[in-house]
Amino acid sequence: MTRILLLGGTTEASQLARVLAEAGAEAVFSYAGRTAQPVAQPLPTRVGGFGGAAGLEAFLREEEITHVIDATHPFAAGMSRNAAEACEAANIPLCALERAPWQAEPGDDWCHVPDIAAAVAALPEAPARVFLAIGKQRLDAFAVKPQHHYLLRLVDAPEGPLPLPDTAVEIARGPFTLDGDRTLLRRHAIDLIVAKNAGGTGARAKLDAARALGLRVILIDRPEVPARQVFATVAEVMDWLPHPARLGV
Repeated sequence: MTRILLLGGTTEASQLARVLAEAGAEAVFSYAGRTAQPVAQPLPTRVGGFGGAAGLEAFLREEEITHVIDATHPFAAGMSRNAAEACEAANIPLCALERAPWQAEPGDDWCHVPDIAAAVAALPEAPARVFLAIGKQRLDAFAVKPQHHYLLRLVDAPEGPLPLPDTAVEIARGPFTLDGDRTLLRRHAIDLIVAKNAGGTGARAKLDAARALGLRVILIDRPEVPARQVFATVAEVMDWLPHPARLGV
C-alpha cells in the first residue's frame, strides 16, 4: 500500500492535500509548527519537528511511509536537507513540489543578495523606512541597523519584545493583493523592501506594489538544497505517485 508523508506549509501543499484527500490516498500532512493556528487540512495532520534527519528516518519507518513529498517553503532548507538524508537512508522515493522563483519585470528595481547577512549589509546607513517581509525567524540579524524603522507583517502577534527598537507590526495572512499592498506601503511611507524570493502568487503583490511605487527591493536568493526530483504542479506530483495512490486504493 502507498502511504505518503506530505511536508507542508505552503499554498501548494494545501492544494496537494485536497487532491490527495479527494483521491482517498493514505497520507499524513506535516506542519513545522511555526504558526499558532495553521490552516486546517483534509488529511491526518501532525505538528512539530521530527528531531533532525535521524528522527525523520525513524518516523518514516515507524509509520511505514512509502513516498515523501517536500512541499515546504523554499527557504525551509533545513527540513529539505533532513528529508533528502532521511529518504536516502530509508530508501524511500522523494520529490519536491516547488514554486518557481520570482523574475524581475520591466520597471523592477531589485538588488539580489545571497542571504540574510548580505541583506543587512545592503541596507543604507541613513535612516530609512523598511518593509521587512521575511517572517519572524531572523529579525535579530537586523538589530545591527537600529536606525531604520521596520514594518513587519506576521501571521501571529509577537509573543515577546521584538529585537528591533523601531517597528510597526501588521498581523495578516496571505494571499495579498496589489491594491492592498500598495495601500500598506503608502500608509507606512515605506522607502524599500527586504524580501525572500519565495515565488508563487500569494506574496508577490508586495513586489508589484514596489514597482508601481518606484521602490527598491532587496531580494534574498533561495538557499541551496540537495538535488531531488522537482515538480512545479500538483498534477505532476500526482503522476509521479504510484497508480493506487491516485485511485485511493
